[in-house]
Amino acid sequence: MNLNKLFFAAVIVLSANASFAQDTNEASHLLTISIPQVALLDLEAASTTITLAATVPALAEAGLPITFGAAATNSTIWMNYSSIVKGALVRKVTVAITNGAVPDGLKLTVLASAASADGAGTKGTAATAITLTNTASDIVTGIGSTWTGDGVNKGRNLTYQLDYAGTETDYADLRFVDIAAPLTITYTLSDI
Repeated sequence: MNLNKLFFAAVIVLSANASFAQDTNEASHLLTISIPQVALLDLEAASTTITLAATVPALAEAGLPITFGAAATNSTIWMNYSSIVKGALVRKVTVAITNGAVPDGLKLTVLASAASADGAGTKGTAATAITLTNTASDIVTGIGSTWTGDGVNKGRNLTYQLDYAGTETDYADLRFVDIAAPLTITYTLSDI
């Protein structure tokens, strides 16, 4: 008889557990979504080392000045960037000469093109041509969450132009340089 009572009690306990563990027509669990903050920038070209040069007077004719034409312009470098911002934050790209200096009597400018059609998001707005110095200048502002595409012909094309600092009257400041030390031009993507 005690064995029957024990068996009956075990059946009741197992039945009670089974009734509480029954599946229903609804179930749930927690899931966390994580989106990283991203700020990446690179320069793309066959070579990111470029040379800008003045042109000797036509036909090496005495009495004419050197000129700054095609050999003093370069548009081979493309700036690509990816950005995921936090909240209403926006970013900018600045540019500066971080090593070296433009020779006296000359100015070096850079112009960022409109963004290519590749990519998506808030790519920002490019400034007009910037005269490069050792002080950082904004070249693209208002960058939000975006990506521009990777590689040449993606993002923004950078056009460098070497010219007289003002007018040909700056000619007196020009000096021959046998082997010029290269300038380091640095682009920085940062929060505003």
